Amino acid sequence: MANTGLRPDEAFNLQHRDVTIAQEESNKAEILEIEVRGKRGVGHCKSMPGAVRVYQRLLARAKPVQAESRRERQLRRKNGGVTLVAPEPEYPQPTDLVFPGNHIKLFNNLLERAGLKLDRDGKARTAYSLRHTYICMRLMEGADIYQVAKNCRTSVEMIEKHYAIHLKNTLDAAAINVVRKKAAKAKPKAKAASMDAD
Repeated sequence: MANTGLRPDEAFNLQHRDVTIAQEESNKAEILEIEVRGKRGVGHCKSMPGAVRVYQRLLARAKPVQAESRRERQLRRKNGGVTLVAPEPEYPQPTDLVFPGNHIKLFNNLLERAGLKLDRDGKARTAYSLRHTYICMRLMEGADIYQVAKNCRTSVEMIEKHYAIHLKNTLDAAAINVVRKKAAKAKPKAKAASMDAD
């Protein structure tokens, strides 16, 4: 989420068929192209290259297998049943959710364990903080604010309103600090006339 700017609800709705690993045209780096479904309907998003490895790890992770419960195992042994063979691992299918569990709860637990639940102003960090991180990092790297807004499915006005402090790096000091050259002062006429007489 910190590499894409997805909202938590958009990440929650994300299925594997919505994500494609592609090559960026400008520098040939691998990125994720994501078809986003969320509060604004269907939109599109291009990730940072750092999201690719994370997504590949999710694809390579087998789905959790429902193991035999302790009670089932006791009943099987009591009845003289044979030991069950573990089923073949199943991997994510196109219609499976990318984040099948409660990713917000997992993120909050991680923040608690790392002692990062509160920011320096005492405000709680949430899963939405990852979207804020993405937008701030893009602005501080000098990305075009219009392109960031388009990729995050929001408006330039919203970004300016909430992230104005991070826009200082996008300001061009040379363009702001323009000083018009002062015109040379004209000589007083009386002095000029006396000089002409000499």
